[in-house]
Amino acid sequence: MLTLGLIRCGQKPQESAIEQVTINPELDSATIRSQKLYETYCTGCHGEQMMAFADRTWKHGNTKDSLILSITNGYAEAGMPKWGEVFSDEQITELADYIRTGIEHVEKYGFDEVMLSSDTFQTEQFSFSLDTIVSGMTNPWGMTFLPSGEFLITEKSGTLFLVDGEGNREVVKGTPDVRHDVQGGLLDIILHPDFKDNQWLYISYSDYIIEEGDTLSGTAIDRFTYQDGHLTNPLEIFRGRPYTSAKWHYGSRMAFDEKGYLFFTASDRAHQSANPQDLSNPKGKIHRMYDDGGIPEDNPFFGKKDTIASIYTYGHRNAQGLAFNSVTNEIWSHEHGPRGGDELNLVKKGVNYGWPVISYGINYDGTTFTDKLEQEGMEQPIHYWVPSIAPCGMTFVESDLYPGWKGDILIGSLRFNYLNRCIMDGQKVVGEETLMKNIGRLRNVKQGPDGYIYVAVEDPGYVFRLVPIKE
Repeated sequence: MLTLGLIRCGQKPQESAIEQVTINPELDSATIRSQKLYETYCTGCHGEQMMAFADRTWKHGNTKDSLILSITNGYAEAGMPKWGEVFSDEQITELADYIRTGIEHVEKYGFDEVMLSSDTFQTEQFSFSLDTIVSGMTNPWGMTFLPSGEFLITEKSGTLFLVDGEGNREVVKGTPDVRHDVQGGLLDIILHPDFKDNQWLYISYSDYIIEEGDTLSGTAIDRFTYQDGHLTNPLEIFRGRPYTSAKWHYGSRMAFDEKGYLFFTASDRAHQSANPQDLSNPKGKIHRMYDDGGIPEDNPFFGKKDTIASIYTYGHRNAQGLAFNSVTNEIWSHEHGPRGGDELNLVKKGVNYGWPVISYGINYDGTTFTDKLEQEGMEQPIHYWVPSIAPCGMTFVESDLYPGWKGDILIGSLRFNYLNRCIMDGQKVVGEETLMKNIGRLRNVKQGPDGYIYVAVEDPGYVFRLVPIKE
């Protein structure tokens, strides 16, 4: 049996700090041995998920030789011990190999092309081409489809455009004032299920106030009546008060279910320690309301003391994906982790999704904020991504136009510039396919009433339709 010393990374490797851990080398492969080394020695500083730790800029190099040198000699100024005084040469080599697997996992998203070389793409099942719906925008954040065949597309800077089938744009009047700064602006837009009869649509945005010279903002949702390029009759549906100076994490995706309930995401507003687990605070939650902002009495926290009655689920970070599956009558969401730990979740009544108590990610600066991947009473994600893909927008494929895709989930990647296909088997992700590599920061994806998939890309801003090519 091989005996190893347990020292948390950052401690000086002294004899008194060592606990004895035994591993059977006859049963464990080099990968399992090195994984145990990492879990035993390194998680205190670098987190439970080695691949999240590997997703970084390597100051001292990330080749195998560089890693061996770093592990062996340490960096006292950064608080990293000399592990050469604890590990054998074989253990250091195996640990370097193990970390390299994480680096290679991150590097697989570093596509060779710097721009698209073609507007035709091959998938596992078929080919498709891109039909440009609109160009010349900057950040098309939300989009919806009018019965007339026209589109309504939000520009994050604050303009709502009506776009016809020829790509011609017209500014819609009557939009709310927004705080366009960092992640804030004019965000999602959806139609009421009975839009043909009532002409109602919903817009989410970053509302703001000025207090003592400071600009404070929060997630807001309003209902409007749409007619002939104008928004009228604004009705306040939601305000994520109290507003703060933070310019991040508004969430803001919206969806209706089969009963006409409005679901929407209100993210943690970059205050993870205070908001997501606090039921008296609307932030870091998914909410459910009637179409006029009223609260359903069967909401999980309705009538309970010191709680926000519209809360449907809690423990969320920054959810920028929300979609209704009309086949199964389920609401699904996804949310950004920090460095690692993006999540895909099935939205279930009253459930705590754990942020920030449990997470598969670490802080952006490489430090850890939790040592827990799971805890009783907190839901595990259906699927998670390490490294983070920075998911944004999502839709279920319910159309027959895309062979082999029906029932799957499509999600945009802001970070790696592609469309991600989650291959579904019921409520399980059984595979993934990377589509349209280097298309750009993919902000939104939706299936239109015509059955086609539409994607919105930012900087420069385009909306494309995915048109299958008949063989």
